[in-house]
Amino acid sequence: MTVDVVLPCLNEAAALPWVLDRMPEGYRPVVVDNGSTDDSAEIALSLGAHLVREPQRGFGAACHAGLLAATADVVCFMDADASLDPRQLPRVTAPVLAGQSDLVLGRRRPRDRGAWPLHARMGNAVLARSLRRRTGAAVHDLGPMRACSRAGLLALRLADRRFGYPLEMVLRAAAAGWHITEVDVDYLRRDGRSKVTGTVRGTMRAVADMRRVMADRDAPHGTA
Repeated sequence: MTVDVVLPCLNEAAALPWVLDRMPEGYRPVVVDNGSTDDSAEIALSLGAHLVREPQRGFGAACHAGLLAATADVVCFMDADASLDPRQLPRVTAPVLAGQSDLVLGRRRPRDRGAWPLHARMGNAVLARSLRRRTGAAVHDLGPMRACSRAGLLALRLADRRFGYPLEMVLRAAAAGWHITEVDVDYLRRDGRSKVTGTVRGTMRAVADMRRVMADRDAPHGTA
């Protein structure tokens, strides 16, 4: 069975060779170039990845473009910055492939000093706690490595095209009655500075996007 792996990418030329070289057999990398100014797109093509170009900037926009380009029954998402090891993707997909879970999130466990700055970890913990209260799902991390059914995810009709996309995925999946679980994955020091966790400003912007998604879901006009 082939599993498609969506890799949102913005200037990850240094990390892509390591990431793509470690892709497990049967896992097809779908690199979504989101306006890179380096050689990310050319490197992805040269290393055999399926390349998608998404001009609309935004993490959610890149994820959605990759989802639309995917063809496998099961699709994964993960960052392309070498902070996550593709060789651990089978841990995340196994419960989905076995029919034991509908959505599996990789719960990040830092393995390197500085891999997960304190400000980013605290923001993640606050959002995860709020998510547990709202959905009842035992979620402790809104980690970027995750797996689910491609058709099922398309049916959820996610609307966010910024950093709220991962949170909206969990909220809509829970509202639809999906069984959501977590598995541990290693979290490594990424190549270069993260656009989100690398700065307090970036983290706060991501948190603001996610709070907006939560507020939209709580509004009277919100729909599951």
